[in-house]
Amino acid sequence: MSDVAEAFADGPAFVPYLAAGDPDVESTKAYVRALVRGGADVVELGLPFSEPIAEGPTIQAAVARALAAGMTPDRYFDLVDDLDVDVPIVCMTYYNLIYQYGGSESTSGGGPEPFVRRAAEVGVDGFVVPDLPAEEADPLREACDEHGLDLVFIVAPTTRGERLDEIMSQVSGYVYVQARLGTTGAKADVSDQTEESLARIADWDVPKAVGFGISTGDHAARIVRAGADGIIVGSALVDIVAEGVENGDDAETVADRLEAKARELKAGAERGFEQRVPNPERT
Repeated sequence: MSDVAEAFADGPAFVPYLAAGDPDVESTKAYVRALVRGGADVVELGLPFSEPIAEGPTIQAAVARALAAGMTPDRYFDLVDDLDVDVPIVCMTYYNLIYQYGGSESTSGGGPEPFVRRAAEVGVDGFVVPDLPAEEADPLREACDEHGLDLVFIVAPTTRGERLDEIMSQVSGYVYVQARLGTTGAKADVSDQTEESLARIADWDVPKAVGFGISTGDHAARIVRAGADGIIVGSALVDIVAEGVENGDDAETVADRLEAKARELKAGAERGFEQRVPNPERT
């Protein structure tokens, strides 16, 4: 079992997302540490890309701030290399950055292996690549297998049939269950599509983590009570970062707010687990 999958072994996993370099590298390091103190089991650390098609306005703005501050793949790798947290790091990014990174190192002028190799060297444990169809993922899957990294896929409420089978045959670490159609963004309620989506993939033996729209501890409890093995939260956390930028708050102040929010979300997930499973055994 990989370190990423292992994070789901002892109860519901809390998987926060941040955009690397928003608003700068040192702040990102402080924020990741704060989320881990607050209960994060895995961290999805986004490598900003100029066309983040899966993202809503909140994360698009974070990506823009990070790019304006100079974030690049190599700076991202340096950031991860400097992190001293004892949880898996999953890189969420877009395939163009992965494919083009190697440049002339690849015999075809591109390809995922150099990027995956470098990611493994600095301590990345896996990838989420929203724009990569499972049907075209063999080169990345092979590179991940070669270097021991997981490849997480997103299952939408509309994913069914052969496409679902293809995704689930490729996925490792966990499957990202998209709670609703559309782009990312914190919501006031939980989508009714979540339980149906979880039921559709219940027979596959891989952790199921639900994201898109979770913003409160009560949301987290409902999602886990419905059968999720974990929760993925991005926009609700990025909102805190954005507020800090707008107000001119220092990184320590923002980190404290992130830690408090993480504790709320983690506690909600654990509450949902206890409500779903009477007297669960914890190790």
